[in-house]
Amino acid sequence: MKKIITLLIFGITSQLTFAQSKDSAGNSFSLKQAIDYAMQHQVNVQNAIIDEAIAHKKVNEIMGAGLPQVNASFDFKNFVEIPTMFLPAEFVGGMPGTFIPVKFGTQYQSTAGLDASQLIFSGEYFLGLKASKVFVELSERSTQRTKIEAAAAVSKAYYTVLINEERMKLMDANIARLKKAMDDTKALLDNGFVEKLDHDRLSVAYNNMLVEQEKVQRLLKLGTYLLKYQMGMSINDNLTLTDKLADIKFEPLTNVDAQKFDYEKRVEYSLFTVQYKLAKLDLKRQRVSYLPSAFAYGSLSGAAQRTDLDVWDTQKPWYPTAVIGLKVSMPVFTGFARHSRNQQAKLAVQKAENNLEMLKLSIDLELASTTATLQNAASSLEIQKKNITTAEEVYRVSKIKFESGVGSNLEMITAETTLKEAQTNYYNALFDAVVSKIDFDKANGTLIK
Repeated sequence: MKKIITLLIFGITSQLTFAQSKDSAGNSFSLKQAIDYAMQHQVNVQNAIIDEAIAHKKVNEIMGAGLPQVNASFDFKNFVEIPTMFLPAEFVGGMPGTFIPVKFGTQYQSTAGLDASQLIFSGEYFLGLKASKVFVELSERSTQRTKIEAAAAVSKAYYTVLINEERMKLMDANIARLKKAMDDTKALLDNGFVEKLDHDRLSVAYNNMLVEQEKVQRLLKLGTYLLKYQMGMSINDNLTLTDKLADIKFEPLTNVDAQKFDYEKRVEYSLFTVQYKLAKLDLKRQRVSYLPSAFAYGSLSGAAQRTDLDVWDTQKPWYPTAVIGLKVSMPVFTGFARHSRNQQAKLAVQKAENNLEMLKLSIDLELASTTATLQNAASSLEIQKKNITTAEEVYRVSKIKFESGVGSNLEMITAETTLKEAQTNYYNALFDAVVSKIDFDKANGTLIK
């Protein structure tokens, strides 16, 4: 028994360990995995997918209007007071021109019926059905746009966290370097080689850097929360990023030709194209409204009249009524309202055409703008990278001069401050470059492949 209990405990522990390791692995995300996670968990994306499903159901609803419509009915009446009718008195030998009150019918009356109808022809119905399918296409494009917006938001949040992580590592290295310089200066101060002022200057710089470290830590935590929010992940879940900033390729294009750009790559263009289709279908619908509509219908019912409450007594008769018919209706004159709707639909088509052309111009401008912005950001990033190298060299030389007694402590602190500014400028430029790259990919319709 003891051995069995031991085996059970070992098994449970193994399962928990496996689950924890699996959970830990499951919370390690590349950018692509983070985007894929958002596509399944982000609320806006989920709602867009639900709207798409609703659009499909809407098609089924409209299709149902063209199928046979069958309704059953049952009506029971209890005439507490039987209606009174007036008959000419001369029918029973009375004076002509006078009437006598007579009650007709029974206290209890019931009617059961079955009605059916079938649409035979309606131009508006068939065009409405086609428009509903185009509406599904519009919903699908809207879902794609929501996914692209989510992917852009996740990408920016993801790289923000990576940049802050790198800033945190660099901050730790700067603090360690400044701490060593401060300790070395303290040793020189204890031996009378430097003044207390030199040590105090380094202490102030060290304390300021600790404050900066706390700020970066808070920004890193807040950025991680933002990334989880954009992914649709609980802020209490662990999250590890696996991509590296060094893997980002900033390759600004210099040969972007708007004349050769495929506008269909942009989901916004697809949306406007679908809206143009809907406008044309609405125009057709207004035109076919001049055509007649035809319905076939049928009705079968039975009526029972009783003096007692025995409606379901099969020994007493029900009196049937049956009818079938065909109804054709055609609007002849609608006070020019139909003509006005037709003209409105024509104008709506023209407006949709104008929107398409305007969107093309907007896309062309966005392509040129994002290309120039990415080129500028990439150039600035290279310059800031060189500035860091130069600032590091200046600090190294200043530190050697100070330790050798031929340089001042103030010169070394100034070099340290310059290095920190160069690092800050570099990461700001890196963030701008990342955002520019995401906007560039989005403008070219390549953000989600």
